[in-house]
Amino acid sequence: MSSIALRARALLLDMDGTLVKSTAGVETVWRLWCQHHGLAPEPVLAMCHGVRAKEVIEALAPQLDMVQEMARLDELELAHSGVAEPIEGASALLHGLSAERWALVTSASKRVARGRLADAGLPLPRLMVGGDDVVRGKPDPEPYLLAAARLGLDPADCLVFEDAHAGIASALHAGCRVVQIGGDSLLNARVSGWVDDWRQIRVTEEAQGLRLALTGQLKRLCG
Repeated sequence: MSSIALRARALLLDMDGTLVKSTAGVETVWRLWCQHHGLAPEPVLAMCHGVRAKEVIEALAPQLDMVQEMARLDELELAHSGVAEPIEGASALLHGLSAERWALVTSASKRVARGRLADAGLPLPRLMVGGDDVVRGKPDPEPYLLAAARLGLDPADCLVFEDAHAGIASALHAGCRVVQIGGDSLLNARVSGWVDDWRQIRVTEEAQGLRLALTGQLKRLCG
């Protein structure tokens, strides 16, 4: 058995693929959107995970009306809710964590994020940075810089949990440390750890912050 000890003032958590098993639902929404516009879904599905819908549309269908399409996608997301399940161990961890010690940083809109967390039986965060809060979404560092600023913390004092290339890059560029959740391959050699799910993470609250132990058969030991 292996173990990594980490400390942080607060946790900044991605949602899709990190707290919630929502890949199937996300891909269903994008397939329906592509079908509506007569677009091949493969390029969209290759890009959509971990980034805002805005960036996907700008890159692959810039001729479309952005406001209209963002509203369309939100409605599709809400219409296909109920399929989200929590990543193993996420519910126990969040329900045992003080609200001021964690924040959600997601590429989804806050409206969609609230619905997806509710579907998965997860608590709503006191602080949420959604895709509609930033000018530049992941992989730009803006989302994680904004979350740290709103918590009144230096990004270096925040520990991020992410599952996608774009989110990990965003957090690292912001100056945060990162632990990768899940995946079949290491997405960035600069992460501080790589685990299968939240059952491998133990969090202890202390006066000055959080002490974390990553335990079990860790996918990666990092210095």
